[in-house]
Amino acid sequence: MKIADRWFERQQMDDGVTLLFEPHVNPFIRCNIWFVRGRDRDLVIDTGTGVCSLAAEIAGLTGKPLVAVATHIHYDHVGSLHEFENRLMHPAEAPLMEHDAEFAALSAAAFPEDIREALAGYGLGRDEVLIDALPHEGYDIASYGIVPTRATGLIGEGDAVDLGDRRFSVMHLPGHSPGSVGLWEEKTQTLFSGDAIYDGPLLDELPGSDIAAYVKTIRRLRDMSPRIVHGGHDPSFDGARLVELCDDYLARRGD
Repeated sequence: MKIADRWFERQQMDDGVTLLFEPHVNPFIRCNIWFVRGRDRDLVIDTGTGVCSLAAEIAGLTGKPLVAVATHIHYDHVGSLHEFENRLMHPAEAPLMEHDAEFAALSAAAFPEDIREALAGYGLGRDEVLIDALPHEGYDIASYGIVPTRATGLIGEGDAVDLGDRRFSVMHLPGHSPGSVGLWEEKTQTLFSGDAIYDGPLLDELPGSDIAAYVKTIRRLRDMSPRIVHGGHDPSFDGARLVELCDDYLARRGD
């Protein structure tokens, strides 16, 4: 396997938002990492696989205190969470993060059987390797894992993440996972939705998923009118597309 020249790429969005992503990671687990500039502190939403240091990558973007929010603790979203001093997550999942209770693998062959069953039909090969390059010579894919870490703060419905000049309201959006959260900025009509909604196939049969709760979350999201949604995977989209995605899900799962 080739050695990557660099592990992260960046895309500048509007409203002081930068997208960071790992181009050598299979799209199935390629998490969107959102960096948001604030007056008093900056914000990073989700932290990727942790194959390479995210903190080192964004060091040049910020000289301010940094808040890291985990929208949920599936491994593709928390790989570098331990690198940050201020770590926020929902109480439904924070205890699991302390013990690395979730599985983590860079090869589908290492997935537990219940995960294999949940992902059947999503096009992921049974033995597929989930990176197409190594971060450095001698990197051992089989040794990959998540570093357990503690939350330094718990966030839930109605809480806020305050950057000084920007305020994000926390939304509890269970279904994909018990403690999934989103961040809503009223001023810019921007929603950071994690894996509650994104422009791709939504996973609702993973261990810990709850379809009934997911249906309620999707109905709630459908009633919103965001200018833009930055999801946990795939490209960002507008409010009209949000309605389409919600309607598609409800047509499959709604009663």
